[in-house]
Formats: sequence, C-alpha cells, structure tokens
Amino acid sequence: MPFTDLREYLDVLERAGELRRIATEVSPVLEITEIADRVVKRQGPALVFEHVAGSSMPVAINLFGSIPRVMRALGVESWAEWADRVNFFLEPKVPTSLLDKVKTLPKLAEVAGIVPKVVKDGAVHEVVKRGGEVDLNDLPVLHCWPEDGGRFFTLTNVITKDPATGGRNCGMYRLQVYDRNTTGMHWHLHHDSARIFRDTSASGRRTEVAVAFGGDPATMFAPAVPLPPGVDEMLFAGFVRREAVEMVRCVSVDLDVPAHAELVLEGWVDPEERRREGPFGDHTGFYSLADDYPVFHVTAVTHRRDAIYPATIVGRPPMEDCYMGYAIERMFLPLMQKMLPEVVDYHMPFEGVFHNLMIVAIDKRYPQHARRVMHGIWGLGQAAFTKVIVVVDADVDVHDPAEVAWRALGNIDPQRDTEFVIGPAETLDHASRMPWWGSKVGIDATRKWPSEGFTRPWPGDIVMSPEVKARIDAIWDRLGL
Repeated sequence: MPFTDLREYLDVLERAGELRRIATEVSPVLEITEIADRVVKRQGPALVFEHVAGSSMPVAINLFGSIPRVMRALGVESWAEWADRVNFFLEPKVPTSLLDKVKTLPKLAEVAGIVPKVVKDGAVHEVVKRGGEVDLNDLPVLHCWPEDGGRFFTLTNVITKDPATGGRNCGMYRLQVYDRNTTGMHWHLHHDSARIFRDTSASGRRTEVAVAFGGDPATMFAPAVPLPPGVDEMLFAGFVRREAVEMVRCVSVDLDVPAHAELVLEGWVDPEERRREGPFGDHTGFYSLADDYPVFHVTAVTHRRDAIYPATIVGRPPMEDCYMGYAIERMFLPLMQKMLPEVVDYHMPFEGVFHNLMIVAIDKRYPQHARRVMHGIWGLGQAAFTKVIVVVDADVDVHDPAEVAWRALGNIDPQRDTEFVIGPAETLDHASRMPWWGSKVGIDATRKWPSEGFTRPWPGDIVMSPEVKARIDAIWDRLGL
C-alpha cells in the first residue's frame, strides 16, 4: 500500500530504525545543515528536529538519504521489478490466452487508478492564512551555508499551469526568502516552469504559483524527475505509488495542490519584476553565483495544524540528492533503452553531480556506434546538459569506477576517440565559457574495430584459466592464506 502522507512515511522509518528525533533545540541558521551533513555523509538516518529556534514547526530532513531508503520511499522492491512495470506501459503486449488476459487485468486497473483526482478538502487546509496574516519568518527555513544569500526553501514542489494547454507542471526549485511575503523564484532557463513563465508573461499576465511541501514521499520526489514536457508529475507520482494523488484547490490561486501536503505557499510572479537572488551553496559542491530572478509574492499560506516542515540540503557530494538522482537514473533506464536500444546500462557517478559525467555501456553493432549514442543522449531532454559522456562496451560494469577507469584509459587514443561539441550547458555549470552554453566532450572507450580504421591486433584481457582456478580453489583452505 502507498504511503498516505509524510508522517506515515516517518512512522515507517522510525519503526525500521531509520529515523532519529532530535529533542535538543537547534538553529535553522547553519546548525541544522552541519548536523545533517555529517549524518548524510555516513548514510545515516532521517532526522526530525523537534525544537527549532524561532519556529514552532519541526524540521524533517534526509528523508531519501540512502539507496534502500529512497527505494522504500518509492515502494520499489527491485529495479528489475520497476523495469517490468515501465516496460508494460512502454510496450504493451496483446494477451493471447485467457491466462495472459487475467495477468493483464491488474495492470490495466492500475492505469485507470493513477490519474490525479481533485477532492473537496484536504488536511493541508486545516490552517489558512491570507494577506497580512502571512509571515514566512514564522517558518523554520534553513540558512544552509555561510556564504548563502539568506534562507532558502529547498525541498519544494513548485506548481504552475501551462497557459496554452492548461496542463500542470511541477518542479523542484529553491526559493530565497526576502521578507515576510516575498521570495526569489529560481526557475532554470531550460526548464518547463521557466517556459510557462515566459509564455504567461508574453500576454502581460502574472504567473500563478503554488509551492507545496510534504505529502507522501512519491509526491515529494516527483518534482525532481526530468519528465518529458507535458507529462504531469502528479500522474507520474500516481504511477510510482500505484494510486492516484489526491489534489485540493488552492484558496487564492487557480491551481491544485496535494491534499496531504504539510504546507503550501500560494501567490504570483510578476512578468517584469526581478531581484538579486543567491549566492547559494548548490548540489555541485560550489556556490552558485548571485543573479537576478523573478519574485514570488505570497498571498496565502495553508498548512496542517501540526505541520512538519520538510527540507533538504545540497553541497559537496555525497548528499541526499545523490540518492534521489540514483533513483531517477534507475527509473529512466528502461525509457532510455526504448529510445537507444543499444544501451545496456548507464551510470551518473555522484561526483559528477548528475550533469557532469555519464558512463554508458552499449552493445556495439557497427563502426562509430559510440558516436551515435553520444549524440543521441545529447538530444534527450535534460541529458542534453551532460558535460562528459564516456561510452564503453557491454561487458563493462558502469557502476565500478575502477573498472571503468581501467577500460577507458586503456582503450582510448585521446585524439582519435575524443569528440567536442558546443551546446546548451546546465545553469549551475560555473565553468562554461558563457552562462547557459559551452562545450561538451564524448569519449569512445569501446574496443576499436578494423572497420573503424584500427589495423593493429586488439589484446585480450589477462584472465587465469578456469581449470587452474578450480585446482587452487580445491586446496585453498590448506594454504593457510
């Protein structure tokens, strides 16, 4: 059964020994970050800070801070089981027997039951504050790192509506608190929310926004997932949890939010207004630079009576977002394989902070196949921002950095096997030659074929014969080693 809300998830973590409650009062200014960072770095438990200076609201953090925990949060028992579910929807097979039809029925019922549904009321409306009652300073918003520009909302679900289609978009963007009722809105240039803002602003209208915090863990996770344009993140959350996300209408804007959220900010963003936002200690491990961004005006705040404020911190990896990124990587492998069937596996190491390095193993079938895969990946949504792509053969374990380094460094002639291209760069790439664009590199680390112009013999791996290994296995215990 899916989790109903954040507190049910916390109860499960606590019973499993994966949650610690902190009774000592701590400050949201730097102190929670320092504690959480130490715990995250050792893949420690989720934390609930019950007494936070300056606020009556407890803070929950590190909710997804390990691979087992993020799988528990999403209800995934194994990634093979996840791939089977995804493949059913990507490539459904017509049932050919009565048994096949019986097996298919639950999956078809699942499809019908995952569409978000609007309910009359939700727990997030137990407390409603409007206008002059709104004061963001009452919330335990974290000031994460010493050089940050201020306090930032982090684990967000920023909800907007496409003016052309009416479709919902949800994204995870940071919001810097400016005063009692305004924040920055850090919409990345290349993301859907920024496009919706531009399209709405073109008509001279304000963009209505709702920012939800909490809810069931799949709903909290979904805004971080790089779905194709036009795909509702709440529909994806319903697919993950195998049950529709209940939504409730906002009190001051024409948007729906998760009914079981802990806290919601409602308001609007003006087409023209900009304000300096940042710096911010980001997931790259460096401070992202201050720049001018749109301003979010909060018109209403709704929350549960006993609301829990969920947050995350980002910084030098490994951090909680690394495990979220790993889950996204595993979730999207079946989809990538539908578009690029030669892909056997891929991996984005934590140290590559998602967009700096992707290692791809392929079933190489023809000359220069690795180059095709590189360019195919650079044409896939947010994978377009991947700075370095290393393509290896199918027998390489992309999750073993030692093997990847050994194979790649041994297999390449740097001039022959390296390809540079110019294209869009991630907003947070501080090294690109210009904001939002720069160079990327693809490295073909596959074995080279004669049909690729390689005429020398390609050496085999050094491997002991199975017969000798078996003989030594038989006498190993007598060797005293």
